[in-house]
Amino acid sequence: MFKGIAYSVLASVTFGVLYFYTQFLGALDSEQTFGWRIIATLPFLTLFMWFSGDLVHIKTIFQRVLAKPSLLLLLILTSVLTSAQLWLFLWGPMHGRGLQVSLGYFLLPLVLVLAGSVLYGEKLSKLQCLAVLLAVFGVGHEMWRLGSIAWETALVAIGYAAYFVIRKKINTDNLGGFWWDLILILPIAIYLTQTGITPYLKFLDHPSLTFIVMGLGALSAIGLGCYLLASRYLPLIIFGLLGYLEPVLLALVSLMLGEKIGAEEWLTYIPIWLAVLVLVIEGAIHLYQQRLRKQHLELNLQQYSKRLSDNEQD
Repeated sequence: MFKGIAYSVLASVTFGVLYFYTQFLGALDSEQTFGWRIIATLPFLTLFMWFSGDLVHIKTIFQRVLAKPSLLLLLILTSVLTSAQLWLFLWGPMHGRGLQVSLGYFLLPLVLVLAGSVLYGEKLSKLQCLAVLLAVFGVGHEMWRLGSIAWETALVAIGYAAYFVIRKKINTDNLGGFWWDLILILPIAIYLTQTGITPYLKFLDHPSLTFIVMGLGALSAIGLGCYLLASRYLPLIIFGLLGYLEPVLLALVSLMLGEKIGAEEWLTYIPIWLAVLVLVIEGAIHLYQQRLRKQHLELNLQQYSKRLSDNEQD
């Protein structure tokens, strides 16, 4: 589980950096940015998979599709679901709908916790129950403050949850499955890079744009790769609760960029920040207990070895 938590934290930190990074892509519109993001992510994702030893999953899934062609329809569905999220992540802030998108990320962990409990029978610890209650209070206040649920919010919360559930169901919850998601959407991504007026001249007018797009691909591969590996190693409930770290970091990045939290928003952010803190405390307790068990086991082994040595001497 520790490996899954590490992947989840690294993914959240990378997404926070990526959120700040998008301000360098002002020369491209949201559709072009999405297209270039898919194209730039693929080679870095392949390299990431080579380091993590997940390249074998690409061939395995291809062989499964050959043996059962109907699997391709479900792969197309997961490709559409994840592509919609990647597009919305960029489209929302560029079109003044960032608040609605961010609320979806606040709501998503609760949907994942519900899915984990209902579909897989996963149980919450006492501290995790406390974290859920705090998160429910914060998200509930935000929904009451806004007065409704926007389609962007619903798409993030329900669409992403459906994506993870389907991937687990068809056993493509690995980086190979995500690699095929990107390959299947690649023709549309290439088309979107051609939209707009003189799309390629932007790279001549802004020479640094090529390196910025490469950086976008590298960050996306690291963030999304770690995020999906975390979903593979963690129970859906723990994975969902750790998802609150990302919107917290996005909020901190927004503050660094000059945005301010209104007085009416504190009842949203403070409970969610406390929920994350509770999870951190539980993680620290878990690591401490693991360390004590390890020390106890080592002590027992030493005592057992000593008794064996004493018996041999006798």
